[in-house]
Amino acid sequence: MSDLRQMPIFSSQPLAPEDINRHTALRDTLSFFQAQLMREGKSEHTIKAFTADLNLLGSYLGDETPLGDFTTSKLNDFLNWLENGRGVPCSRKSYARRVTTLKVFFKWLHSIGALGYDPAKPVLQRSGPAPLSEVLSPRQVEAALAYTERERHARKPDARPALLFRLLLETGIKKSETMRLTPEDFNRNNPQRPILNVRHKGAKGVYKERRIVLPPDILPLLDEYLAQWKPKDVIFDCTARNLEYVLEDVGRGAGIPFKLSFEIMRWTCAVRDYRAEVEPTDIRDKLGLSAVSWSETFSKVKKLTERQMQQELAEAAAAGLDQSSS
Repeated sequence: MSDLRQMPIFSSQPLAPEDINRHTALRDTLSFFQAQLMREGKSEHTIKAFTADLNLLGSYLGDETPLGDFTTSKLNDFLNWLENGRGVPCSRKSYARRVTTLKVFFKWLHSIGALGYDPAKPVLQRSGPAPLSEVLSPRQVEAALAYTERERHARKPDARPALLFRLLLETGIKKSETMRLTPEDFNRNNPQRPILNVRHKGAKGVYKERRIVLPPDILPLLDEYLAQWKPKDVIFDCTARNLEYVLEDVGRGAGIPFKLSFEIMRWTCAVRDYRAEVEPTDIRDKLGLSAVSWSETFSKVKKLTERQMQQELAEAAAAGLDQSSS
């Protein structure tokens, strides 16, 4: 007796991956795809990102669209919409990840026999390096610090912008790491040399901890913030999006001509350390990067530093010309 599953030809509600076919709606495949990613050991962050990308595909072409209706042409139209028609900036990094999502998803569908061909296989991934990030100049850093101090001493004092900006400036920690910080992560045994213990995800998804020395004046700022906001568990007990808004407000308040972000703060921290002649291995350890990923990152840090120094020389030369002509 055959043990093949007897499913209706046009079923849109598969009970297992082998029930998925070209007539199955996109939305009815996502839970099985997520389970496959988990079996492959993908991180929670990757699974969430891939799911969000497929939800975007569903919002563009309809999440009830049968799998067999997805063609290479439609996938390319979707990617073009992400860049030019959605009205939301799509960075080179986000674009590359979304192409990867499509390729992984449709390759999986083809591998389980749901589709006779892989429509994402001919989709081209962008070649060439991603453009360099923006980085805060020393003058912009001072302007941002001045803005956060004004917020700190306003009629309704708010130490959160100052604490967030200083932490990111001094440590370069990621958004996810920032969201996990607790008061206990600040080691106060030596108030003149406080240490931040940062939990980060290492190889194979295992959490590790790295120690970052902080300037001593961060502790009073932290205590001021804690007294104002009274968080219960983690220090920043709001959403990550709220912290992004705080950074964007700091950028606008300081007159910075680009949107301030966690990523820009991370690059700024690395460039500041490199210009201060901190050993590259120490910068790598602070950022929590592997030796493999550090190779490319360090190359970009050097390029960003060179670009920043050239800009400063150009500004100084222009200022000298202005003074000589006045």
